[in-house]
Amino acid sequence: MSQTIGKTRLAYSRAWHHVSLSSPTTPSLGRLASRIAILLMGKHKPIWDPSTDCGDYVVATGCTDVYVTGKKMQQKQYYKQTTRPGALKSLSMESMIRKWGGGEVLKRAVRGMLPKNRLRDKRLDRLKVFEGEAHPYRKNLIKFEGRTRMVEPETKTEILKKQSA
Repeated sequence: MSQTIGKTRLAYSRAWHHVSLSSPTTPSLGRLASRIAILLMGKHKPIWDPSTDCGDYVVATGCTDVYVTGKKMQQKQYYKQTTRPGALKSLSMESMIRKWGGGEVLKRAVRGMLPKNRLRDKRLDRLKVFEGEAHPYRKNLIKFEGRTRMVEPETKTEILKKQSA
């Protein structure tokens, strides 16, 4: 019988999810950002608590193909202020994608969906965005578009062979 009462360390383990923006069934930017925010916060887990950080990692690839509806690409403005008079800078979504890529647009959308508290930046750090399909987190992924990928555990002999080679 376990002596631990409450949430265990195993319950807080973080999974890695993959979201491909280049697939034809990808939702629009806002809907996608809200789904990613739920994964980053951990609201999909039964142990979710607003004051704890129990969310997962999310890897978003193909960010150049970010999909928005209407005329948002030309009309949506992003603002930056340096607190000095007359220093308000604005940038359209189209020019932001040209300058910094679609990953920055996705990060700003997800940032707006996360709660404004001390955990916001820690949660946003777990979002990894890439313009192309290649990324270094391929071995960490266990979920790709909602489907679980089964990972075979390596045996000791396989590990020893890799180390000796």
